[in-house]
Amino acid sequence: MKFHLKSALAAAAIVVSPVMTQADTVIRVTLQLPETHSLGQNWVAFNEIIQEKSGGELSVQLFPSAQLFTDKEVPEAVGTGAVEAGSAFLGRFTGAVPAVDVVNLPFFFRDENHLRSAVATGSPMRNILDTAVLRETGARVLWWQAFGRNVYLSNGEAIRTPADIRDQKVRTYGKVLGWTVEALGGAPTLMSGSKQFLAYQQGAVDVGMTGASAVKSRNLFEVMDHMTLSYDSAIEFVAVINNDFFESLSAEHRQIILDAAVTVEQQLRDAIYAEEDAIVDEMRSRMTVVELTDDERRQWVEATSGVAQRFVDDAGETAAKVISAVSGM
Repeated sequence: MKFHLKSALAAAAIVVSPVMTQADTVIRVTLQLPETHSLGQNWVAFNEIIQEKSGGELSVQLFPSAQLFTDKEVPEAVGTGAVEAGSAFLGRFTGAVPAVDVVNLPFFFRDENHLRSAVATGSPMRNILDTAVLRETGARVLWWQAFGRNVYLSNGEAIRTPADIRDQKVRTYGKVLGWTVEALGGAPTLMSGSKQFLAYQQGAVDVGMTGASAVKSRNLFEVMDHMTLSYDSAIEFVAVINNDFFESLSAEHRQIILDAAVTVEQQLRDAIYAEEDAIVDEMRSRMTVVELTDDERRQWVEATSGVAQRFVDDAGETAAKVISAVSGM
């Protein structure tokens, strides 16, 4: 894939983000989402910190709404230095590091606290995966950007147990998620988020799989009347920076960036989970919200227990190390 950064920058110049200054070192950031989105605001917060701590010597120039690169292009664009930094769906790195798909393993994280511990900067899982991403792509992971947790959508009948998935066509957004659907007895259909509304409206699939935030932002409550809070997997993005660029900075500036990354990572995760809870409460007036009982959850866990081994068989030694590291937490 060839990147034409100069022409992309020229095309974007008329809508350059206000997140920029006359700093000595400007970090150009590509983002597929609008600056007003939580991930965009996360970069704004990062910029404010590094500007203050560096006395204006460091700054971010944000190019939102895929002005420079689409989400799938980000790993290579950042890894090759076509742009200094960016955000991408974690699943975009599975081509280079299949083990990153561990976050999609069903019920792998016992609860929210376990998830938070596993994905935190410096955790055993992060150390393994972040190192692998850097080694394979040339992009250094600065922080993980929480996007929410997985839920299921349905019409007519609520999804409560694996039996309710059996023989149903289910929208998915990743390979491991497809394996989960198969383990539940359903038929996975890989589909981008933007196509969900029409697919549900037209009955192209029977069951939806998405994040709670998308139920509101994409108005999916208009075409689906049940939302099951399975929270069986995590939806994560990553903020990455070209490693050669990062290493070219002074030790002081590198530390400022790393410290800011830790701060904004926690800020975003707290905000996303609080927002997720608020959206679920709001949706209760628009659709039926189903919370699994302990017994129902146990049925899901048992039905999908074989997915982890399938993942290890497919993704190899790194996947096995990650599973061991997280299971021991």
